Amino acid sequence: MGITSALYSGVSGLNTNSQAMSVLGNNLANTNTIGFKGARSVFSDMLSSTIFGSGGTSQVGRGVNMSKVDNVFSQGTFESTASDTDVAIEGEGFFILKEVGNDTPLYSRAGAFRFDEDGYLVNPEGFHVQGKPYDAEGNLIAGDPTDIQVQNVGLVPAKVTDVVNLTTNLDSNTDIIPAADAFDPANTLTFNYSSSTTTYDTLGEPHLVTLYFRKQDPAAGGAENTWDWYFSAEDDAGVPLGDGAGAAPRGQVTFGPDGQLDPPLADPIPNPVPNPAPNGLGLIAAGDIDWANGSAPTGLSLIFDTTQFNSESTVISQDQNGYGAGNLTNVGINADGIVEATYSNGERVQIAALVLAKFNNPGGLELVGSNMFVGTEVSGAARTGLPGPELGKIFTSSLEQSNVDMGQEFVKMITVQRGFQANSKIITTVDELLGELINLKR
Repeated sequence: MGITSALYSGVSGLNTNSQAMSVLGNNLANTNTIGFKGARSVFSDMLSSTIFGSGGTSQVGRGVNMSKVDNVFSQGTFESTASDTDVAIEGEGFFILKEVGNDTPLYSRAGAFRFDEDGYLVNPEGFHVQGKPYDAEGNLIAGDPTDIQVQNVGLVPAKVTDVVNLTTNLDSNTDIIPAADAFDPANTLTFNYSSSTTTYDTLGEPHLVTLYFRKQDPAAGGAENTWDWYFSAEDDAGVPLGDGAGAAPRGQVTFGPDGQLDPPLADPIPNPVPNPAPNGLGLIAAGDIDWANGSAPTGLSLIFDTTQFNSESTVISQDQNGYGAGNLTNVGINADGIVEATYSNGERVQIAALVLAKFNNPGGLELVGSNMFVGTEVSGAARTGLPGPELGKIFTSSLEQSNVDMGQEFVKMITVQRGFQANSKIITTVDELLGELINLKR
Protein backbone atom coordinates (compact mmCIF):
# COMPACT_ATOMS: atom_id res chain seq x y z
CA MET A 1 0.00 0.00 0.00
CA GLY A 2 1.29 3.51 -0.92
CA ILE A 3 0.99 4.79 2.63
CA THR A 4 3.87 2.59 3.75
CA SER A 5 6.29 4.37 1.40
CA ALA A 6 5.64 7.57 3.34
CA LEU A 7 7.41 5.94 6.27
CA TYR A 8 10.59 5.58 4.24
CA SER A 9 10.28 9.15 2.96
CA GLY A 10 10.22 10.27 6.58
CA VAL A 11 13.22 8.09 7.38
CA SER A 12 15.17 9.60 4.46
CA GLY A 13 14.32 13.05 5.80
CA LEU A 14 15.58 12.12 9.26
CA ASN A 15 18.85 10.76 7.85
CA THR A 16 19.45 13.70 5.54
CA ASN A 17 18.71 16.36 8.14
CA SER A 18 20.94 14.50 10.61
CA GLN A 19 23.79 14.70 8.13
CA ALA A 20 23.07 18.39 7.56
CA MET A 21 23.18 18.97 11.31
CA SER A 22 26.60 17.29 11.38
CA VAL A 23 27.82 19.73 8.72
CA LEU A 24 26.49 22.69 10.73
CA GLY A 25 28.09 21.32 13.90
CA ASN A 26 31.46 21.02 12.16
CA ASN A 27 31.17 24.59 10.85
CA LEU A 28 30.41 25.98 14.29
CA ALA A 29 33.12 23.86 15.92
CA ASN A 30 35.67 25.47 13.57
CA THR A 31 34.51 29.06 14.02
CA ASN A 32 37.95 29.96 15.39
CA THR A 33 40.04 27.66 13.19
CA ILE A 34 42.60 29.62 11.16
CA GLY A 35 41.96 29.43 7.42
CA PHE A 36 38.93 27.15 7.82
CA LYS A 37 36.45 27.09 4.96
CA GLY A 38 32.86 26.31 5.92
CA ALA A 39 30.65 23.77 4.15
CA ARG A 40 27.01 23.65 3.10
CA SER A 41 24.63 20.74 2.57
CA VAL A 42 22.94 20.37 -0.80
CA PHE A 43 19.76 18.23 -0.74
CA SER A 44 18.14 16.50 -3.70
CA ASP A 45 14.81 14.72 -4.02
CA MET A 46 14.41 11.03 -4.86
CA LEU A 47 11.87 10.43 -7.62
CA SER A 48 11.41 6.72 -8.28
CA SER A 49 7.73 5.81 -8.22
CA THR A 50 5.14 6.05 -10.99
CA ILE A 51 1.38 5.77 -10.41
CA PHE A 52 -1.38 5.37 -12.95
CA GLY A 53 -4.67 7.22 -12.72
CA SER A 54 -7.54 8.26 -14.89
CA GLY A 55 -5.61 11.37 -15.88
CA GLY A 56 -2.59 9.39 -16.95
CA THR A 57 0.68 8.53 -15.27
CA SER A 58 2.11 10.56 -12.40
CA GLN A 59 5.33 10.50 -10.45
CA VAL A 60 5.63 10.30 -6.71
CA GLY A 61 8.81 11.17 -4.83
CA ARG A 62 10.35 8.75 -2.37
CA GLY A 63 12.04 11.20 -0.06
CA VAL A 64 15.27 13.19 0.07
CA ASN A 65 18.98 12.44 0.05
CA MET A 66 22.23 14.34 0.50
CA SER A 67 23.42 15.38 -2.97
CA LYS A 68 26.75 16.92 -1.91
CA VAL A 69 28.54 18.73 0.86
CA ASP A 70 30.14 21.80 -0.77
CA ASN A 71 33.12 23.62 0.69
CA VAL A 72 32.58 27.37 0.56
CA PHE A 73 35.84 29.13 -0.37
CA SER A 74 34.76 32.69 0.30
CA GLN A 75 37.35 35.13 1.68
CA GLY A 76 37.76 35.17 5.45
CA THR A 77 38.58 38.28 7.45
CA PHE A 78 42.15 38.97 8.61
CA GLU A 79 43.51 38.94 12.14
CA SER A 80 46.63 40.98 12.87
CA THR A 81 49.36 39.13 14.76
CA ALA A 82 52.76 39.91 16.26
CA SER A 83 54.60 37.23 14.24
CA ASP A 84 56.21 38.18 10.92
CA THR A 85 56.05 34.56 9.78
CA ASP A 86 52.24 34.63 9.91
CA VAL A 87 50.82 35.27 6.43
CA ALA A 88 47.37 35.46 4.91
CA ILE A 89 46.18 35.33 1.30
CA GLU A 90 43.76 37.80 -0.24
CA GLY A 91 42.50 36.00 -3.32
CA GLU A 92 41.93 32.44 -4.48
CA GLY A 93 45.40 30.99 -3.96
CA PHE A 94 46.60 28.30 -1.54
CA PHE A 95 49.89 27.75 0.24
CA ILE A 96 51.73 24.60 -0.87
CA LEU A 97 53.09 22.20 1.74
CA LYS A 98 54.72 18.78 1.71
CA GLU A 99 55.14 16.11 4.34
CA VAL A 100 58.70 14.97 5.00
CA GLY A 101 59.39 11.97 2.78
CA ASN A 102 56.22 12.44 0.73
CA ASP A 103 56.17 14.32 -2.58
CA THR A 104 52.38 14.73 -2.68
CA PRO A 105 51.63 18.47 -2.46
CA LEU A 106 49.07 19.62 0.07
CA TYR A 107 47.24 22.93 -0.06
CA SER A 108 46.14 25.20 2.76
CA ARG A 109 44.83 28.67 3.51
CA ALA A 110 46.22 28.62 7.06
CA GLY A 111 49.44 30.65 7.15
CA ALA A 112 50.51 30.17 10.78
CA PHE A 113 54.10 29.28 9.89
CA ARG A 114 57.28 29.05 11.94
CA PHE A 115 60.85 27.77 11.63
CA ASP A 116 61.82 24.41 13.08
CA GLU A 117 65.13 23.42 14.64
CA ASP A 118 66.62 22.64 11.21
CA GLY A 119 65.71 26.03 9.74
CA TYR A 120 62.75 24.80 7.66
CA LEU A 121 59.61 26.92 7.37
CA VAL A 122 56.79 24.67 8.57
CA ASN A 123 53.15 24.75 9.64
CA PRO A 124 52.11 23.66 13.17
CA GLU A 125 51.95 20.01 12.03
CA GLY A 126 55.54 20.11 10.74
CA PHE A 127 54.76 20.09 7.01
CA HIS A 128 57.34 22.01 4.94
CA VAL A 129 56.20 25.18 3.19
CA GLN A 130 57.16 25.29 -0.49
CA GLY A 131 58.81 28.18 -2.30
CA LYS A 132 61.46 29.16 -4.84
CA PRO A 133 64.93 29.83 -3.38
CA TYR A 134 67.26 32.70 -4.26
CA ASP A 135 70.87 32.23 -5.27
CA ALA A 136 73.81 34.13 -3.77
CA GLU A 137 73.28 36.98 -6.26
CA GLY A 138 69.66 37.50 -5.23
CA ASN A 139 68.12 35.85 -8.30
CA LEU A 140 65.30 33.31 -8.16
CA ILE A 141 66.45 29.80 -9.02
CA ALA A 142 64.42 28.27 -11.84
CA GLY A 143 62.66 24.95 -11.30
CA ASP A 144 59.92 23.42 -9.20
CA PRO A 145 59.12 24.76 -5.72
CA THR A 146 61.10 23.21 -2.91
CA ASP A 147 61.33 23.31 0.88
CA ILE A 148 62.10 26.75 2.30
CA GLN A 149 65.11 26.55 4.61
CA VAL A 150 67.39 29.11 6.25
CA GLN A 151 70.70 27.28 6.13
CA ASN A 152 73.00 29.96 7.53
CA VAL A 153 71.73 30.27 11.10
CA GLY A 154 75.13 31.35 12.49
CA LEU A 155 77.47 34.09 11.32
CA VAL A 156 77.04 35.49 7.84
CA PRO A 157 80.54 35.93 6.37
CA ALA A 158 81.91 39.41 5.72
CA LYS A 159 81.94 40.93 2.24
CA VAL A 160 84.85 43.07 1.12
CA THR A 161 84.10 46.59 -0.15
CA ASP A 162 85.15 46.91 -3.77
CA VAL A 163 82.81 49.71 -4.92
CA VAL A 164 82.02 53.04 -3.24
CA ASN A 165 79.24 55.16 -4.76
CA LEU A 166 79.42 58.83 -3.75
CA THR A 167 76.58 61.20 -4.68
CA THR A 168 77.66 64.77 -3.91
CA ASN A 169 77.41 68.36 -5.01
CA LEU A 170 80.61 70.42 -5.32
CA ASP A 171 80.08 74.17 -4.90
CA SER A 172 80.74 75.96 -8.20
CA ASN A 173 81.50 79.21 -6.31
CA THR A 174 84.03 77.72 -3.95
CA ASP A 175 87.24 79.66 -3.34
CA ILE A 176 90.19 78.70 -5.52
CA ILE A 177 93.16 77.41 -3.54
CA PRO A 178 96.50 78.87 -4.70
CA ALA A 179 98.48 76.41 -6.80
CA ALA A 180 101.49 76.98 -4.56
CA ASP A 181 99.63 75.37 -1.64
CA ALA A 182 100.25 71.67 -2.22
CA PHE A 183 97.63 69.14 -1.15
CA ASP A 184 97.97 67.94 2.44
CA PRO A 185 95.24 65.72 4.00
CA ALA A 186 96.14 67.17 7.42
CA ASN A 187 95.57 70.78 6.29
CA THR A 188 91.97 71.72 5.49
CA LEU A 189 93.19 74.85 3.66
CA THR A 190 94.69 72.71 0.87
CA PHE A 191 91.44 71.14 -0.33
CA ASN A 192 87.89 72.41 -0.85
CA TYR A 193 85.86 69.46 0.38
CA SER A 194 86.25 65.98 1.88
CA SER A 195 83.98 63.01 2.56
CA SER A 196 84.67 59.85 4.60
CA THR A 197 83.21 56.38 4.05
CA THR A 198 83.58 53.23 6.13
CA THR A 199 84.76 50.27 4.04
CA TYR A 200 85.40 46.63 4.95
CA ASP A 201 88.37 44.37 4.24
CA THR A 202 88.22 40.65 3.44
CA LEU A 203 88.04 39.85 7.17
CA GLY A 204 85.08 42.17 7.69
CA GLU A 205 87.07 44.74 9.67
CA PRO A 206 85.96 48.35 9.08
CA HIS A 207 88.32 51.05 7.76
CA LEU A 208 87.68 54.75 7.17
CA VAL A 209 88.52 55.95 3.67
CA THR A 210 88.47 59.72 3.03
CA LEU A 211 88.11 61.36 -0.38
CA TYR A 212 89.31 64.94 -0.97
CA PHE A 213 88.27 67.36 -3.73
CA ARG A 214 90.18 70.43 -4.89
CA LYS A 215 89.04 72.74 -7.66
CA GLN A 216 91.59 73.55 -10.36
CA ASP A 217 92.59 77.18 -10.92
CA PRO A 218 92.16 78.18 -14.61
CA ALA A 219 94.33 81.25 -13.98
CA ALA A 220 97.20 78.97 -13.03
CA GLY A 221 96.82 76.68 -16.03
CA GLY A 222 94.05 74.49 -14.63
CA ALA A 223 90.98 73.41 -16.59
CA GLU A 224 87.60 75.10 -16.25
CA ASN A 225 85.01 73.27 -14.12
CA THR A 226 87.49 70.54 -13.20
CA TRP A 227 88.26 69.13 -9.76
CA ASP A 228 91.18 67.01 -8.64
CA TRP A 229 90.48 64.20 -6.20
CA TYR A 230 92.68 62.38 -3.69
CA PHE A 231 92.19 59.62 -1.15
CA SER A 232 93.70 58.64 2.20
CA ALA A 233 93.28 55.95 4.84
CA GLU A 234 95.19 54.24 7.64
CA ASP A 235 96.05 50.58 8.11
CA ASP A 236 95.58 48.73 11.41
CA ALA A 237 99.00 49.84 12.57
CA GLY A 238 98.12 53.51 12.00
CA VAL A 239 100.36 53.84 8.96
CA PRO A 240 98.94 56.38 6.46
CA LEU A 241 97.82 54.93 3.15
CA GLY A 242 96.95 56.67 -0.09
CA ASP A 243 97.85 60.29 -0.77
CA GLY A 244 100.04 62.21 1.64
CA ALA A 245 101.26 65.80 1.64
CA GLY A 246 102.36 66.97 -1.80
CA ALA A 247 100.90 63.96 -3.62
CA ALA A 248 99.69 64.29 -7.18
CA PRO A 249 95.93 63.92 -7.68
CA ARG A 250 94.50 60.47 -8.34
CA GLY A 251 92.28 61.82 -11.09
CA GLN A 252 89.88 64.53 -12.15
CA VAL A 253 86.14 65.07 -12.19
CA THR A 254 84.99 67.38 -15.02
CA PHE A 255 81.67 69.21 -15.37
CA GLY A 256 79.87 70.91 -18.23
CA PRO A 257 78.40 74.44 -18.11
CA ASP A 258 75.15 72.94 -16.79
CA GLY A 259 76.87 71.57 -13.69
CA GLN A 260 76.52 67.93 -14.81
CA LEU A 261 79.35 65.44 -15.35
CA ASP A 262 80.90 65.80 -18.78
CA PRO A 263 80.70 63.22 -20.23
CA PRO A 264 77.90 61.79 -18.06
CA LEU A 265 78.07 58.55 -16.13
CA ALA A 266 77.31 55.39 -18.05
CA ASP A 267 73.71 54.28 -17.61
CA PRO A 268 73.63 51.71 -16.18
CA ILE A 269 76.97 51.92 -14.42
CA PRO A 270 78.98 48.86 -15.49
CA ASN A 271 79.56 46.15 -12.93
CA PRO A 272 82.37 45.43 -12.41
CA VAL A 273 83.80 48.92 -12.98
CA PRO A 274 86.13 48.81 -16.03
CA ASN A 275 89.81 49.65 -15.88
CA PRO A 276 90.68 52.18 -17.18
CA ALA A 277 87.50 53.86 -15.98
CA PRO A 278 85.56 56.46 -17.99
CA ASN A 279 85.21 60.04 -16.76
CA GLY A 280 83.38 60.33 -13.48
CA LEU A 281 84.65 56.96 -12.30
CA GLY A 282 87.79 56.88 -10.21
CA LEU A 283 89.70 53.66 -9.80
CA ILE A 284 92.28 52.71 -7.20
CA ALA A 285 94.23 49.81 -8.67
CA ALA A 286 93.83 46.37 -7.07
CA GLY A 287 96.43 45.76 -4.41
CA ASP A 288 96.84 49.47 -3.55
CA ILE A 289 95.31 49.07 -0.10
CA ASP A 290 97.03 46.65 2.25
CA TRP A 291 95.45 46.98 5.68
CA ALA A 292 98.35 45.16 7.41
CA ASN A 293 96.03 42.94 9.44
CA GLY A 294 96.24 39.65 7.60
CA SER A 295 93.43 40.46 5.15
CA ALA A 296 93.92 40.30 1.40
CA PRO A 297 94.87 43.60 -0.31
CA THR A 298 91.77 45.52 -1.36
CA GLY A 299 91.10 47.03 -4.76
CA LEU A 300 88.54 49.82 -4.61
CA SER A 301 86.41 51.35 -7.39
CA LEU A 302 84.98 54.82 -6.80
CA ILE A 303 81.83 56.01 -8.55
CA PHE A 304 81.45 59.80 -8.50
CA ASP A 305 77.79 60.56 -9.20
CA THR A 306 78.56 64.24 -8.70
CA THR A 307 77.19 67.64 -9.72
CA GLN A 308 78.64 71.17 -9.63
CA PHE A 309 75.92 73.66 -8.77
CA ASN A 310 75.93 77.01 -7.02
CA SER A 311 75.16 75.38 -3.71
CA GLU A 312 77.13 74.34 -0.66
CA SER A 313 79.31 71.27 -1.14
CA THR A 314 77.54 68.36 0.52
CA VAL A 315 77.15 64.59 0.45
CA ILE A 316 73.68 63.70 -0.81
CA SER A 317 74.21 59.98 -0.33
CA GLN A 318 77.05 57.52 -0.09
CA ASP A 319 76.95 53.77 -0.41
CA GLN A 320 79.42 50.92 -0.41
CA ASN A 321 78.83 47.25 -1.10
CA GLY A 322 80.74 45.66 1.80
CA TYR A 323 79.80 44.64 5.31
CA GLY A 324 81.26 42.93 8.34
CA ALA A 325 80.33 39.52 9.69
CA GLY A 326 76.99 39.37 11.46
CA ASN A 327 74.74 37.11 13.53
CA LEU A 328 71.29 36.04 12.41
CA THR A 329 68.80 38.21 14.31
CA ASN A 330 65.48 37.52 12.62
CA VAL A 331 63.78 35.72 9.75
CA GLY A 332 60.48 37.04 8.49
CA ILE A 333 58.20 37.18 5.46
CA ASN A 334 57.65 40.53 3.77
CA ALA A 335 54.59 41.84 1.91
CA ASP A 336 55.83 40.32 -1.38
CA GLY A 337 55.91 36.84 0.12
CA ILE A 338 59.72 36.81 0.29
CA VAL A 339 61.41 35.09 3.22
CA GLU A 340 64.21 37.40 4.41
CA ALA A 341 66.95 36.81 6.95
CA THR A 342 68.19 39.85 8.89
CA TYR A 343 71.68 39.92 10.42
CA SER A 344 73.24 42.08 13.11
CA ASN A 345 75.43 43.85 10.52
CA GLY A 346 72.31 45.27 8.89
CA GLU A 347 72.33 42.89 5.93
CA ARG A 348 69.06 41.44 4.66
CA VAL A 349 69.39 38.22 2.69
CA GLN A 350 66.54 36.93 0.53
CA ILE A 351 66.07 33.22 1.22
CA ALA A 352 63.07 32.20 -0.90
CA ALA A 353 59.75 33.41 -2.29
CA LEU A 354 56.50 31.73 -1.28
CA VAL A 355 54.74 29.90 -4.10
CA LEU A 356 50.94 29.82 -4.30
CA ALA A 357 48.61 27.43 -6.14
CA LYS A 358 45.22 28.02 -7.71
CA PHE A 359 42.55 25.61 -9.01
CA ASN A 360 39.83 25.95 -11.63
CA ASN A 361 37.45 24.11 -9.29
CA PRO A 362 38.55 24.48 -5.65
CA GLY A 363 35.29 22.82 -4.60
CA GLY A 364 36.74 19.58 -5.95
CA LEU A 365 39.61 19.56 -3.43
CA GLU A 366 39.59 16.76 -0.91
CA LEU A 367 39.91 17.51 2.79
CA VAL A 368 42.72 15.66 4.57
CA GLY A 369 42.50 17.40 7.95
CA SER A 370 44.71 19.94 9.72
CA ASN A 371 43.45 22.76 7.46
CA MET A 372 44.85 21.02 4.36
CA PHE A 373 43.47 19.79 1.05
CA VAL A 374 44.76 17.50 -1.66
CA GLY A 375 44.11 17.93 -5.37
CA THR A 376 41.78 15.59 -7.28
CA GLU A 377 40.73 15.06 -10.88
CA VAL A 378 37.60 17.08 -10.10
CA SER A 379 39.59 20.09 -8.83
CA GLY A 380 41.82 20.10 -11.91
CA ALA A 381 45.57 20.63 -12.04
CA ALA A 382 47.10 23.30 -9.83
CA ARG A 383 48.48 26.46 -11.41
CA THR A 384 51.47 27.60 -9.35
CA GLY A 385 53.42 30.82 -9.24
CA LEU A 386 54.51 33.76 -7.14
CA PRO A 387 51.96 35.91 -5.26
CA GLY A 388 50.27 38.48 -7.46
CA PRO A 389 46.94 39.65 -8.88
CA GLU A 390 46.01 36.21 -10.23
CA LEU A 391 47.07 33.84 -7.47
CA GLY A 392 46.54 36.15 -4.53
CA LYS A 393 48.20 38.92 -2.54
CA ILE A 394 50.21 38.20 0.60
CA PHE A 395 49.63 40.01 3.91
CA THR A 396 52.32 39.48 6.51
CA SER A 397 51.79 39.46 10.29
CA SER A 398 48.20 38.42 9.54
CA LEU A 399 46.10 35.26 9.60
CA GLU A 400 42.92 34.51 7.72
CA GLN A 401 40.07 33.67 10.07
CA SER A 402 37.36 31.10 9.48
CA ASN A 403 34.73 32.21 6.95
CA VAL A 404 31.92 30.66 9.04
CA ASP A 405 29.09 33.13 9.76
CA MET A 406 27.62 32.05 13.11
CA GLY A 407 24.38 33.95 12.57
CA GLN A 408 23.77 32.23 9.27
CA GLU A 409 24.69 28.84 10.74
CA PHE A 410 22.18 29.25 13.59
CA VAL A 411 19.41 30.14 11.15
CA LYS A 412 20.24 27.03 9.13
CA MET A 413 20.24 25.02 12.35
CA ILE A 414 16.68 26.14 13.06
CA THR A 415 15.49 25.11 9.58
CA VAL A 416 17.27 21.76 9.80
CA GLN A 417 15.78 21.16 13.24
CA ARG A 418 12.30 21.93 11.94
CA GLY A 419 12.88 19.67 8.97
CA PHE A 420 13.90 16.84 11.28
CA GLN A 421 10.79 17.41 13.44
CA ALA A 422 8.52 17.45 10.38
CA ASN A 423 9.93 14.15 9.11
CA SER A 424 9.55 12.54 12.52
CA LYS A 425 5.94 13.74 12.49
CA ILE A 426 5.42 11.98 9.16
CA ILE A 427 6.51 8.71 10.75
CA THR A 428 4.23 9.08 13.79
CA THR A 429 1.29 10.10 11.60
CA VAL A 430 1.73 7.13 9.23
CA ASP A 431 2.00 4.92 12.29
CA GLU A 432 -1.39 6.20 13.49
CA LEU A 433 -2.91 5.60 10.05
CA LEU A 434 -1.60 2.04 10.00
CA GLY A 435 -3.05 1.57 13.48
CA GLU A 436 -6.47 2.68 12.24
CA LEU A 437 -6.14 0.25 9.36
CA ILE A 438 -5.41 -2.67 11.69
CA ASN A 439 -8.36 -1.70 13.88
CA LEU A 440 -10.72 -2.30 10.95
CA LYS A 441 -10.47 -6.04 11.79
CA ARG A 442 -12.14 -5.61 15.16
